[in-house]
Amino acid sequence: MILGTSDFLLYLIVFSRFHLLSPSSSDMGFDEDKGKGLPPPPPVVPSNLVPELEPIKKNTLLPMARGGSGTKGVRTPLVTNHFRVNFNNSNGHFFHYSVAITYEDGRPVEAKGIGRKILEKVQDTYRTDLGSKYFAYDGEKTLFTVGALPSNKLDFSVVLEDTPSSRNNTENASPNEPDRKRSRRPHQSKKFMVEISYAARIPMQAIASALQGKETDYLQDAIRVLDVILRQSAARQGCLLVRQSFFHNDAQNFIHIGGGVVGVRGFHSSFRTTQGGLSLNMDTSTTMVVQPGPVVDFLLENQNVNDPKYLDWNKARRALKNLRVKVAPSNREYKITGLSEERCKDQMFTRKSKNEKGEVEEVQTTVYKYFTEFRGIPLRYSGAFPCINVGKPKRPTYFPIEHCELASLQRYTKTLSNPQRASLVEKSRQGPPERMASLTNGLTKSNYNADMVLQESGVSIGSNFTQVDGRVLPAPILRVGNGQEFQPRHGRWNLNYKKLVEPATVTRWAVVNFSARCDTNRLVSDLIRCGKTKGINVEPPYNVFQENPRFRDAPAHIRVETMFEQMQSEPGKKKPLFLLCILAEKKNSLVYGPWKKKNLIDHGIVTQCIAPTSKINDQYLTNVLLKINAKLGGLNSLLAMESSRAMMPLVTQVPTFIVGMDVSHGSPGHSDIPSIAAVVGSRQWPLISKYRACVRTQSRKVEIIDNLFKPVTNEKGKLVDDGIFWELLWEFYTSSGNMRPEHIIIFRDGVSESQFSQVLNIELDQMMQACKFVEENWEPKFTVIIAQKNHHTKFFQANAPDNVLPGTIIDSKICHPRNNDFYLCAHAGMIGTTRPTHYHVLYDEIGFSTDDLQELVHSLSYVYQRSTTAISVVAPICYAHLAAAQMGTVMKFEDTSLSETSSSHGGITTPGAVPVTPMPKLNANVASSMFFC
Repeated sequence: MILGTSDFLLYLIVFSRFHLLSPSSSDMGFDEDKGKGLPPPPPVVPSNLVPELEPIKKNTLLPMARGGSGTKGVRTPLVTNHFRVNFNNSNGHFFHYSVAITYEDGRPVEAKGIGRKILEKVQDTYRTDLGSKYFAYDGEKTLFTVGALPSNKLDFSVVLEDTPSSRNNTENASPNEPDRKRSRRPHQSKKFMVEISYAARIPMQAIASALQGKETDYLQDAIRVLDVILRQSAARQGCLLVRQSFFHNDAQNFIHIGGGVVGVRGFHSSFRTTQGGLSLNMDTSTTMVVQPGPVVDFLLENQNVNDPKYLDWNKARRALKNLRVKVAPSNREYKITGLSEERCKDQMFTRKSKNEKGEVEEVQTTVYKYFTEFRGIPLRYSGAFPCINVGKPKRPTYFPIEHCELASLQRYTKTLSNPQRASLVEKSRQGPPERMASLTNGLTKSNYNADMVLQESGVSIGSNFTQVDGRVLPAPILRVGNGQEFQPRHGRWNLNYKKLVEPATVTRWAVVNFSARCDTNRLVSDLIRCGKTKGINVEPPYNVFQENPRFRDAPAHIRVETMFEQMQSEPGKKKPLFLLCILAEKKNSLVYGPWKKKNLIDHGIVTQCIAPTSKINDQYLTNVLLKINAKLGGLNSLLAMESSRAMMPLVTQVPTFIVGMDVSHGSPGHSDIPSIAAVVGSRQWPLISKYRACVRTQSRKVEIIDNLFKPVTNEKGKLVDDGIFWELLWEFYTSSGNMRPEHIIIFRDGVSESQFSQVLNIELDQMMQACKFVEENWEPKFTVIIAQKNHHTKFFQANAPDNVLPGTIIDSKICHPRNNDFYLCAHAGMIGTTRPTHYHVLYDEIGFSTDDLQELVHSLSYVYQRSTTAISVVAPICYAHLAAAQMGTVMKFEDTSLSETSSSHGGITTPGAVPVTPMPKLNANVASSMFFC
């Protein structure tokens, strides 16, 4: 039996059953006197023979309530991009209706976008029949009104002028025929039948309760109605709608980032329940669209060429498919289905024409001749290029490419290239004053308070930013080498004239250069010199391997294999302990993935990749050395409390295990790439700065981790746990003086509020089961904290144009009215506007005070070994993200023919799902290292 996510839901292991099946305490090596033992790690499991688990009913865990606000720190006045919602109609109801739209002959209308036009026509034509009511329509099958319509079921018919019967207009129209003939073709009826049926009603009292900081059963339904009203308002202004964001078709908002892709600035707007009542959260937003305008201009940009004769038309066919074009001179809109096989001058098609006798006959002609001679439309350059096809496979419809323009606001959903991403970040960033001005203008332009449905509901939106009180927490004390302690300022510090707290020794190492233009001799000497100042003993490398120029253009895996053959050809040399790899390209090197796989999986060698510029200074070398030192088992800096144990007794005086969890999903358009679950756990308690990672694959786009607890029967017939959590628990135990953790703190990234219950009742439950599996009576205390970066709340200093200070925390007024959450800006926002991290404390058995928990979260933003700055989210989560990303590059080059039984680290899939390629197992020599750092 293979267990998927759904199988684990609310499953508990019957303790008595496990007591009978599991080895006795003596078999497990349990120390009964100390009571701190863990069983030895399970042997490699050749198959996933999972016993049937008996489900036991248990109470569903819910996010914990707020225990109070913090008091530590210097108070500071702030404003936030939440706008007060006022309400004066608590006794009314929103009425929910279902909408069905068909053509006159009963066929359903499937074209997107036309529904809003049809319902607006219904509103204008049948105002009296609707009881003079306005409604909010979601563009699909739902509309809402304030108060009831005259009847529970209403039927209307409307006719739209100059509206095609389908969005791409290809089913029945042939643009190669005169316009007068088009109107006579069948199925071109512009008459639509609309049926509106009562579905439910929602009391507006839910909004009034939210304004008082209370939540009711109908609150989310009421908020949904308000969100639909805002979306309808934006749609009427011709905006592109992307979930709860909207984008105006205004060239001033366009950001050209190359490749035929344009970023469009817009606004996100959503209603939020807070301690201060209901508010409208409005923020700037950016989405990607295809560059509008002439198709040829888009293709030149997309392929980075300056003349149409150099275009690759196979690439063009893939880039243009399903995009919408407007065709001159009719200005009608169609969807592109492909390109013609022949050039416009040679592409034949059949048209009907009258001969000299007045008889209609079919004649063959070229597209070029038809447009230039029969239509009298001149073509300057289209004759030499393919035509745009907007027809069906068996009935193509062609237009010359120069008469086609891409319609505006067509979303671009493919993955951006590194240059495009860098350009977008550079051009779209806004400082605090600029962002505040943009939001003020956006709220004014939206003019929500003029919306008739909003007026009928009694809702109005204030125009002022909400004032909140923040607190600036002091930076924690850090310790480096020689017992030196210091307190960072402004979220930053440097290591000038400082030694690392635990410097490693770089010995038996070599340099590998993949065709990078780099003075390797100088690089090595500077690295040795800089390492000495930090206390790191960097011995001279035993060799510098230069790539053979003959292989520079070979496939990446061939280049890597050849380099290893070159290294192994040296007689008498032992396997290196460390390799410094110099790459010619930064971030997008094809060699990176296969190189990491070869080192981490096949040979177990710690490696550091760099792509140095022509000017390498000591700061650059220091940053490289920080990563090398962490990967080789050293420690760059730590919190003073980790060594003194005087502070934070719940963490430093009780064995505490800190865990970071994240799931990485494949890029858009890559449906065959599994999701990657990465979990890191602290080691060497009382340290909370060293971590080990465990990374495994799971079903694509599955966010909840289903491999945390994985009971399997090994080849000896014993039941063992082959889950992620056990692997990390064992590492903690062996590296912490054979101590079991009594406190376990979980930091989880990447989940939305709708998934909080799953984190508690699936993921936390699995971790509790894993502990029970070790010993039935072992019950460590858990604390679970969610970290969210993907939100739209921003904070601004009330009396200064700069970003909020690092350490700024907000836990009142705009936080959740019931749940335990807070916002923290731990880092110094140097560019743009600081994005706070939104932390949600879902579960706390340990019993932290509010101040202690917030201080712990803040401190964990200072233990990131890769840099000398506070980071925006706690280090365990950053490490989990790095581990998932690095192993993701390895997965791209893993043999997909591996069966799930070839590794104990295979991903679990749901029954009937496509098998997930298992994650290759890390070599034992690097498995415990911070290889991801």
